[in-house]
Amino acid sequence: MDKHESKYSFEDLIEIMAKLRSENGCPWDKEQTHESLTNCLIEEAYETCDAISEDNIEKITEELGDVLLQVVFHAQIGKEDGTFCMQDITDAICRKLIYRHPHIFGDKKFDTSEQVLESWEKLKIEEKGYESEADSMNKIPKNFPALMRAYKIQSKAQRVGFDWPDVSGAFNKINEETKELKQAIEQNDLSRQKEEAGDLLFAVVNVCRFLDIDPEQSLNASSEKFIKRFTHVENSCNDKGLNMKQMTIEELDKYWDEAKNENR
Repeated sequence: MDKHESKYSFEDLIEIMAKLRSENGCPWDKEQTHESLTNCLIEEAYETCDAISEDNIEKITEELGDVLLQVVFHAQIGKEDGTFCMQDITDAICRKLIYRHPHIFGDKKFDTSEQVLESWEKLKIEEKGYESEADSMNKIPKNFPALMRAYKIQSKAQRVGFDWPDVSGAFNKINEETKELKQAIEQNDLSRQKEEAGDLLFAVVNVCRFLDIDPEQSLNASSEKFIKRFTHVENSCNDKGLNMKQMTIEELDKYWDEAKNENR
């Protein structure tokens, strides 16, 4: 490998990782395991999503490289352990793509994305050997973001008809869960408060699903909006020499309303 290459290749990346893990390689890289790299993979995936949301092409390219590095890292560890290698990874994904696209690589014919997704799920169930929809739900990774996991669980229930006829039923469930949470608060029942708070969040996700809204993206957008408005409140107070901690919520709300009007 020439360190003065104008453009490095995928093979160069594999060679670099092998050198980093070699006897005379990097001490940190040599210490890593599949388990120790778990959080790295998750973080790089989220940073890539962040770059995509910013529509920053340079950053997207960089972050996708970081994700690819994680794949190559795991492949090198697997190769050293004698369990799997990069070719096993590429072989597995190629076989999956061919199997789950019978309308491209077989004799099936689908005209819509909905038909493709329905076929994909059926083939996935057959491939994974799921015996029931509940079995499929149980296989959704528990370390998924909670909103995403709830959305996927509800989608699986919907596929077998366990769903409200329309969004009004989901809205009514929010009202029901809100009342039950209030009751738990009034009764000072901490255990039930946690349970009912979870039920309320689950119900809100259900409304998002009916409206085809990604709850993760929606909540992130609201968090960003809150930060912008809070920044306005904080800056306004600082400009006037006011201490936020000594102000009432009513006084702070005036600046919050200013921020809302500015956003509009």
